[in-house]
Amino acid sequence: MIHCQNITIQYGSVKVIDDIDFKVNKGEVFGIIGPNGSGKTSLLKAIGGA
Repeated sequence: MIHCQNITIQYGSVKVIDDIDFKVNKGEVFGIIGPNGSGKTSLLKAIGGA
């Protein structure tokens, strides 16, 4: 299970992600979709600890 709360990522004065919450339970399939530049990779890096 993954449970993320209040994820905010900021590069300088630009907020890339602001206050994201989600939970993925065991056995669930979860997708992150969005246009280029919407913060998908930044979110995955934050979850992975990069």
